[in-house]
Amino acid sequence: MVQRETWATRTGFILAAVGSAVGLGNIWRFPFIAADGGGAAFLVVYLLFVAFIGFPAILVEFVVGRRTERNPVGALLELGGDVWKYVGGLFIVTGFVILSYYSVIAGWFIRYFLEGLRGSYVGRLAAYGEAGAMFGEVSTGLDALVLHTLFMAVTIGVVALGIRRGIEFATKAMVPSIVLLLVGLAVWASTLPNAGAGYEYYLSPDFGVILENWQELLPAAAGQAFFTLSLGMGVMITYASYLGEDRNLTRDAATIIGFDTGIAILTGLVVFPVITSAGIEPAAPGPNVIFISMTEAFANVTGGHLLGLVFFGTVVIAALSSAISLLEVVTAYVIDEKGVERWKAAIGMGGVVYLLGVPVTYDLVFLSLLDGFADGILLVFGALVLMLLVGWITPKFAVEELSKGIGDLGSIGQAWIWAIRVPIIIVLVVSLYLGVVEYVEFLTGDFTAWIEANL
Repeated sequence: MVQRETWATRTGFILAAVGSAVGLGNIWRFPFIAADGGGAAFLVVYLLFVAFIGFPAILVEFVVGRRTERNPVGALLELGGDVWKYVGGLFIVTGFVILSYYSVIAGWFIRYFLEGLRGSYVGRLAAYGEAGAMFGEVSTGLDALVLHTLFMAVTIGVVALGIRRGIEFATKAMVPSIVLLLVGLAVWASTLPNAGAGYEYYLSPDFGVILENWQELLPAAAGQAFFTLSLGMGVMITYASYLGEDRNLTRDAATIIGFDTGIAILTGLVVFPVITSAGIEPAAPGPNVIFISMTEAFANVTGGHLLGLVFFGTVVIAALSSAISLLEVVTAYVIDEKGVERWKAAIGMGGVVYLLGVPVTYDLVFLSLLDGFADGILLVFGALVLMLLVGWITPKFAVEELSKGIGDLGSIGQAWIWAIRVPIIIVLVVSLYLGVVEYVEFLTGDFTAWIEANL
């Protein structure tokens, strides 16, 4: 049996978990999901979801990981028996799916950073004709495949080095850099001439919009909250399994969620003022908004070239911190359950993930196919079954484990369990239903149309 590693310090664990949470989920995904959801209307629902669903849920993953010291498959096998190992396998599948397209998107950000090094964004847009054409050129084809390969190679290399020498060392450098760079960008964005319009769209909620669109906002907020907190994909179970001491998990959870939510909000304080100051409509939906709109904005605002380089470079760093955590989930599974050496597990699993992402470099319909399935269904379903296991089948162990490093929880422990049993499970069931409906509409609509046009 391969000896299991542990974190060297509490700070290392916190920063690794924050690094997992603050990657593309915050800087790529959050702005376009928020834009599509009405800006401030989405932000309100999202913050409520993080506070009342995300916090109790992350504690569930922490207690499962620390108690079992196993990957998601081994952890759920130990707690629930043979049947539950298949549920643990769902977390592994989710990690595979998300990282496969995540790596391709990270490659896009590398390309935009490199384009900025070649010249000003004004000049690059002139070379391509317009921002949409530039994104079309960057997002698919041989260049996208090469950068997908490069990004996965770096991710595999860090994970192969191990917990302390690889993941902990890398995230201790990356996470503070991400925070500092985003703060600097937000300060700069506040000085732009039409920043107020961006702030109004992003920070002034219309509660009528929320009531009218809750069916779209709820699954979007649920998926984004779980995506950005790395819940429902086994990351927090895996990271907590490397904890070598009994400490206050609620404090760690609050710290991680605080950093993650703060960085998400901070990202919006960069993106929306920049977009409106460049005269671009902030409600433009779609995963390419961060590329098309931000590139146009950097081409049309003072200091845009330098700030564009900083922005796209920051996202690359953030993407790597998250990709490392996703690959660690599937790598830990092979190490724990199959006894494979870490470097072999990292290369083997990383190679499979890489191949799954290749179709995304061919056509963006595969991005929608994979992201819709992972975000709207896999993440929420994985979280739901884990809540059922801990809330209804093994609640005693959960309270005992959470009390370590805190002391007797008393009625608080029971309140936490009942929050898991009733409101959290209800919200996840509703979110899963709405997510399935939306994904079926995509399959029978846009995806079917693509198949008919290309086959």
